Amino acid sequence: MNSGKDFEIRLNLKHRVRFTRDAFAGSNRLLDGLLETNGNAKILVFLDRAVAAAFPELESQIHDRCKRLQGFRFTETVLIDGGEGCKRDANTLQLAWDKMENAGIDRHSYVFCIGGGALLDVIGFAAATCHRGLRLVRFPTTTLSQDDSGVGVKNGINAYGKKNFLGAFSVPYAVVNDFAFLFSQPEHDFRAGLVEAVKVALVKDGDFFDWLEDNAQLLAKLKPHAVEEAVERSAMLHAAHIAYGGDPFENGNSRPLDYGHWAAHKLEQMTEFALTHADAVSIGVALDTLYSWKCGWLDKKSAMRVLDVLKNLRLPRWHDGLDEKLADGTRKLYAGLNEFREHLGGELTVLLLQEVGRGGDAHAMDHELLDECIDYLRLLELGELELEK
Repeated sequence: MNSGKDFEIRLNLKHRVRFTRDAFAGSNRLLDGLLETNGNAKILVFLDRAVAAAFPELESQIHDRCKRLQGFRFTETVLIDGGEGCKRDANTLQLAWDKMENAGIDRHSYVFCIGGGALLDVIGFAAATCHRGLRLVRFPTTTLSQDDSGVGVKNGINAYGKKNFLGAFSVPYAVVNDFAFLFSQPEHDFRAGLVEAVKVALVKDGDFFDWLEDNAQLLAKLKPHAVEEAVERSAMLHAAHIAYGGDPFENGNSRPLDYGHWAAHKLEQMTEFALTHADAVSIGVALDTLYSWKCGWLDKKSAMRVLDVLKNLRLPRWHDGLDEKLADGTRKLYAGLNEFREHLGGELTVLLLQEVGRGGDAHAMDHELLDECIDYLRLLELGELELEK
């Protein structure tokens, strides 16, 4: 005879997201009120080497600030190479585990990670798997990580030629968006990261998209007040969806925050990650927006607005990889649909736009219609077609 019972486990998790400038300055007291301690908690810091080079005083500031925190023991700052390469390098992950073990980090201690999205992913995965989960405080340093991935609850590394094949869901203890770090980026990356603000506005907040449209010139010029508002609004929309969207650990198939990402992930893979994630997402957003129009879900005027905003933000809408084909004439890109389905589990679910600020789930994409959209983007890129306002 069979027996048993289903138990419902409710998780009471807090997702702390903060915004500041110069978090490690002696006059900034944010960390004092943010961290909890048992009186002997340790702090281990991982710092992106490029960020350290951009801010020569940062290492000493981190040391001095952590030393002044009451009830904490600072261990060391570990310089580590960031960028997408660190997600493919098993040595980076092993180094993180080694440093955590050598420092005697326990579940009441803290791991600080200061860097872009790729480094946050690797250190986040290391922290999530050490002692089955350490307290991680993220300090995202790029536009892309501050307005999107850094406030998420995912981590991971690339394996088997696939992005984020290995990873975990783990809510960080806190995320500190320090606007001062944004100015350590190359200009292109600084601007390109705004695509995630465009994406989340398209699927969650039409008024925010209107604001992005109205302020596109200021954002393209990287005016601090405009960029900081865009980053904060984007980060809060992402965090709110995770907290209140009903599926923080993505057990279902719907992924509204992955708008444009099926194509983006495949383009990154096809270029062996020479194409940055931000640029790939911009192209993916352009493609899925056109498809939303061509399949009858989105009105033409709205689709043209989206393409125009991407242009005004100086974000790409084309890559030659869109035209790469297999021997049978099928575009290589379309394999990304099945890979996206595999990553989701279950049936393919791709968000398409119904209006600016709202989308719906589609479970198939027509290759011939996608071909039309790619042809449209190619003609735009070549200057043989003007946006139809």
